[in-house]
Amino acid sequence: MQIFLTISPSKAPLIFPFHQPISQTPKTQRTSLKTLSKPVNSLKGSPLLPAFGRAIEDDEYRLARSQVLRKGVDLEGYSIEGLSIGGHETCIIIPEFKCAFDIGRCPSRAIHQNFVFITHAHLDHIGGLPMYVASRGLYNLKPPTVFVPPCIKEDVEKLIDIHQTMGHVELNLDLVALDVGETYEMRNNLVVRPFRTDHAIPSQGYVIYSVRKKLKKQYMHLKGKQIEKLKKSGVEITDVVLSPEVAFTGDTTSDYMLDPRNADALRAKVLITEATFLDEGCSIEHARQHGHTHIDEIIENAQWIRNKSVLLTHFSSRYHIEDIRQAVSKLQSKLSAKVVPLTEGFKSMHA
Repeated sequence: MQIFLTISPSKAPLIFPFHQPISQTPKTQRTSLKTLSKPVNSLKGSPLLPAFGRAIEDDEYRLARSQVLRKGVDLEGYSIEGLSIGGHETCIIIPEFKCAFDIGRCPSRAIHQNFVFITHAHLDHIGGLPMYVASRGLYNLKPPTVFVPPCIKEDVEKLIDIHQTMGHVELNLDLVALDVGETYEMRNNLVVRPFRTDHAIPSQGYVIYSVRKKLKKQYMHLKGKQIEKLKKSGVEITDVVLSPEVAFTGDTTSDYMLDPRNADALRAKVLITEATFLDEGCSIEHARQHGHTHIDEIIENAQWIRNKSVLLTHFSSRYHIEDIRQAVSKLQSKLSAKVVPLTEGFKSMHA
């Protein structure tokens, strides 16, 4: 991943609990504003009407604007929101799990998520962590649980310590080093497991599983009272069944798709994966050299994707919404899964 030191103002200011509310418009000003407003039919005969008509009737324009204003997507029963722009910021939020994947900055919606899963240590994926922890303290929320690859745990602890020292504040969190192959119980019906990904620096993805109990085959012929008797006698009558619900890759090459140990990521209901590059302007080789995926590689590996829905993220900031939509339509024709791009933060060429 290339990091550019261009400093630009944030598109949406962070909202903190200690901000004063914006003062309301004075009564006299409200009156003058009301006087200036006119009913729509007062535009009859205006030379602007043809222009308005063309804009309203332009399906391309209206579709593009609706994409610009879209804040999230609903996939397989999950409301997924957030922002993911290559090299700038990634934070994907799933309120149903009370979690966020990566936290490049600190969107206000992320503050209320109890779990954060960090895939790797690039700033556009971890830079907002101290602010996230501090903001939860300001809101008197319980300390969050933050998951990191084991190889960066000590550095993350140092990062938090530095901010505590500089700011003379206490930053409370439960920092969990969760390695590939390990399982963490988020709640009694939900667990998470990391899986191996391939980026320019150490990285890992995460699969969240729903947990349910299923009666063992050898007891399925028994009646209710017999099953109850076995249960009271201490016999384990059920198997624990894990169903992969959502998988998040973070930044990675397409190689993770070819690893048989990552099968659960490719059969989860929803796969959230990156497609940093979309066109011939950046080759597959360029994408691989920087630890990223070209959308053509997803097309080539379509046979391995068994997910019901795929959410594409982390597009390069060079693209417009129209570029993204065109590339996704090309991919959709190759996949049985529903393919949706996360375009929050990207501009339309019509904007």
